[in-house]
Amino acid sequence: MAILAFCRDCFATFAPTAARCTACGSPRIVRHDELDTLAIAHVDCDAFYAAIEKRDDPSLADRPLIVGGGKRGVVSTCCYLARINGVRSAMPMFKALELCPDAVVLPPNMEKYARVGREVRDAMRALTPLVEPLSIDEAFLDLSGTDRLHGAPPALVLARFAKAVERGIGITVSIGLSHNKFLAKTASDLDKPRGFAVIGRAETLDFLGPRPVSTIWGVGKAMTQTLERDGLRRIADLRRFDEAELMRRYGVVGQRLSRLARGIDGRKVSPDDETKSISAETTFDTDIRDGRTLEKRLFPLCEKVSSRMKAQGFAGSTVTLKLKSSDFKLRSRSRTLSSPTVLAARLFEAGRDMLAKEADGTAYRLIGIGLSDLTSLDKADPADLVDTSIARNVKVEGAVDALRAKFGRAAVVKGITLDD
Repeated sequence: MAILAFCRDCFATFAPTAARCTACGSPRIVRHDELDTLAIAHVDCDAFYAAIEKRDDPSLADRPLIVGGGKRGVVSTCCYLARINGVRSAMPMFKALELCPDAVVLPPNMEKYARVGREVRDAMRALTPLVEPLSIDEAFLDLSGTDRLHGAPPALVLARFAKAVERGIGITVSIGLSHNKFLAKTASDLDKPRGFAVIGRAETLDFLGPRPVSTIWGVGKAMTQTLERDGLRRIADLRRFDEAELMRRYGVVGQRLSRLARGIDGRKVSPDDETKSISAETTFDTDIRDGRTLEKRLFPLCEKVSSRMKAQGFAGSTVTLKLKSSDFKLRSRSRTLSSPTVLAARLFEAGRDMLAKEADGTAYRLIGIGLSDLTSLDKADPADLVDTSIARNVKVEGAVDALRAKFGRAAVVKGITLDD
């Protein structure tokens, strides 16, 4: 008999009409007509840094907690008690403390968080080899074909996993289960903390239709404003146009908007151990030695990478500059940024600094730039009280993206790309 409902506390299965678990009385029930057929999951640790600190210091259990501060002066994360008061990640610390003056503030301990993240990741890989990390505290899983291995469908296996993490590691997770990555990630945000949400195939269009366009993974504030100015406020509004029209309006992002608005996401859960990256490069007609000329060729590549990152819903932390000399020898230099980015300006700044050391009179035939250590787009370019240029560039590039989406890439051209 198909499993249509089960208890998240004792894992008993029963008819979906039951209001409480028929075995233990718990109200924490998962019910859905497609529970036996869905296998793509997104697992997200709840308030990860703060949860670990509360685990390690029980006196913090009932107190609002903010992790952050330091030279950046912003919130890295906060517990749900602090969020009730309006505190959010990337918020300036002074504002967070105005909203929640009783909060305990702790500096981040990244070594400890990474260690716990590896514990959670190992527990995921015990369920399936198809685990695709997005960041230290979240990952996609594909449990297709694991029913026989675990003796249960993926939904029930994931519920057992969540409880095992809570008991064994001491933190909680929220799980989204669906038929593709976009919807699984969307589902994981629906019922936080300790959530378990399901979006089935049959309900996909009805579920997405009334939701704001910002629900689509990677549609940030600037793109949301552009779409709303064009009268596209809800996901259903995007479906009024075919893919070709949305691409004409918004470039490569339009294709992504069209498909995700219809719940179409063909991306596979990729467990590749190698760091994925997005890059662009160009080979010159004649070799170039001059540093200023190389900079002019570098900036358009940074804009290409930025555009591709935004279109695919990623941000990246590590910038890699690639140079190939006239004798075909390759030089590769990398730099890790203080936070993930999608900004062409930040990418160019890092690339230009590395290029300055390599522009030593060597004749180059190729230059390239790329971003790796990828994470989700919503983690890109957090506010920084020290480096205020980040917030400024977010606004500038958002405006440029909007103009180019409406009038084409040639509508805005940066001065550095123009000939002297």
